[in-house]
Amino acid sequence: MTDLALSRPFSPLRLESRSLAWQTGAVIVGSLLLALSSQIKVPMYPVPMTMQTFAVTLIGALYGWRLGAVTVIAWLAQGAMGLPVFAGAVGGAAYFAGPTGGYLLAFPFAAALTGWLAQRGWNGSRVGLAFAAMLAGNALCLVIGVAWLAVLIGLPKAIALGATPFILGAILKSALAAATLKAFAPRG
Repeated sequence: MTDLALSRPFSPLRLESRSLAWQTGAVIVGSLLLALSSQIKVPMYPVPMTMQTFAVTLIGALYGWRLGAVTVIAWLAQGAMGLPVFAGAVGGAAYFAGPTGGYLLAFPFAAALTGWLAQRGWNGSRVGLAFAAMLAGNALCLVIGVAWLAVLIGLPKAIALGATPFILGAILKSALAAATLKAFAPRG
């Protein structure tokens, strides 16, 4: 791979050059993807394991850091308004103050981080770096989520209940997201 190929932004959907209508459509599709990924869950206490971080990091990498973060913020706004887009088909502002609040608030930052890294070559053209970008987004979610959870239940319990059980899932979801991103990589 040449330095020129790495310097070109990775934008398989080319959303930055599309009309506002296209970008709005992408936000709607992305928020639907997030709502659906929220329903794929493994019940755990105090925070369920879902496919949300898979969708958050993939949206960031595919949409770019700005539109990826905007998409996740739109989904969070839908949930805050009470639409049933969060895990378990629920919504409401109260979820931002509960045990999942830190994870929810971390999602736009994770999408932005993953998108920023993808635009700098950590993308489907280099699957190892794509995996690292996805893992960085997942790790950011865990750090912010655990920090909030620690306020509610203390740091040792927050790590034990809000991070440790999710590490393997974060690795697997990062690998799946990197493989999915590879499918969008330019051929050549």
